Amino acid sequence: MQINEERMKDLNISEVIIHPVFNHLFLTIEHPEGQYQYIGDALGRDCMITRFKDGWMRMYDGDGMLNEDWYTWGADVLAPFDGVVKSIFINPITNNPGTLTPGRASSIVFEREDGVLVTYAHVMDISVKEGDIVTTGQVVAKAGNNGYSRNPHIHVGAWLGDTPLQIRFDLQRMGTQMKEFGDRLYLC
Repeated sequence: MQINEERMKDLNISEVIIHPVFNHLFLTIEHPEGQYQYIGDALGRDCMITRFKDGWMRMYDGDGMLNEDWYTWGADVLAPFDGVVKSIFINPITNNPGTLTPGRASSIVFEREDGVLVTYAHVMDISVKEGDIVTTGQVVAKAGNNGYSRNPHIHVGAWLGDTPLQIRFDLQRMGTQMKEFGDRLYLC
């Protein structure tokens, strides 16, 4: 769908609210404007599952030197909205935590009816294919560690036309998740 900058201003589109990436408590590291130029990276977020352990909020168990130590590793990744799978890219190389294998990450690009695109990068075990219709919150992949990545996480980027969008997660849905799953989302 082709949307020009004037139409975007008329529609006042600068952000997108999407379903939480995981059915777990997670933290994000944000990519501020100018940090990355690629449309799927600009204004993006890196999402990592966290848990309370030993009185601290942690992202991994043990020393974090194995992918399996990280709470994010292998976690279900959930569709951002009702839409279609526009494209999929597979990078077969899995990184070890703390090391970086430059290159494009395995990714899925989703398209909403209004033309908003969202990409999930660093995925593995993708369970959808190009052209599939997805529903909000559907499991579409597992979280991995590939491409330009030093630890397991999911990168989320969003855009409309040539304009990156700020990403917000549906906090009402996150509240419902907390009620549904209780403390097991947060405690080891």
